[in-house]
Amino acid sequence: MNHTTRSHLLSSGLSDFLTKPALLHPQKNFTARLNAAEQSANMSSNSGEHFEPRRMATSEDYTPDPSKSLPLSPSRQRLVEDIIALYSCQPTIERVKRYTPDCIYDDQFVYANDRYKMAGQWFALPELFELSINEGYQVIRSDDKMIQFKNKQSWKVKTILKTATITSLVSLSLDPETVKSDFIQIKCHKDQANDKDYSHEGLGFTFKKWQADQVAKNMDSPEVEEFSADKNAAKEHVRKYGTGTEEGNALKKGLAN
Repeated sequence: MNHTTRSHLLSSGLSDFLTKPALLHPQKNFTARLNAAEQSANMSSNSGEHFEPRRMATSEDYTPDPSKSLPLSPSRQRLVEDIIALYSCQPTIERVKRYTPDCIYDDQFVYANDRYKMAGQWFALPELFELSINEGYQVIRSDDKMIQFKNKQSWKVKTILKTATITSLVSLSLDPETVKSDFIQIKCHKDQANDKDYSHEGLGFTFKKWQADQVAKNMDSPEVEEFSADKNAAKEHVRKYGTGTEEGNALKKGLAN
């Protein structure tokens, strides 16, 4: 890990070393940049639980307005497009690799705490749904820590004639080690369909976690088995909050339009 960050430090950001302060104090400048790189590497070594965002919204209306979506760099646009493709029942091994081995995925129905379980969820979707169509998304936050967007997705369950359309707030906490790379990875993926956050307690959460634990290991899928080594990824005890409101450490904030 340290060798990688030093190599990256020496091979990038040359312009930073050619500023007047850097030329006057080259060792001080190099040490500061090295410490920052190593701090980022150490942060990246934390498991997905450390990257969980906690928030409530002032409204549960997550209807996107694509015309107001924030512009993204090419690498960030590719990341969002890969996630939208996964939502749209188009899983591939490469798209699942958008997650770190120790990732967290948290939505209304699932709590998966490694990439093996995450692969099970994405590759199971085409077995459950006849189709899933993205009706639009709006990026409302994009920085070094997170990409966040309002999403609208239509789902049609196999054998059922009706289609359900759901809007949600998708928060992708980014891996510090890859956030500046061409292939950005995700530490924590949270999908909220109403104004409250998740408490991680009660029968509902027990089912969410049990479901994620069972699906991957009961699938006969070589694509899922590609990630079997990730079963041993670093994990921590689930963080419990008692409630999905402000008392449960979920800050109440309005959403950008």
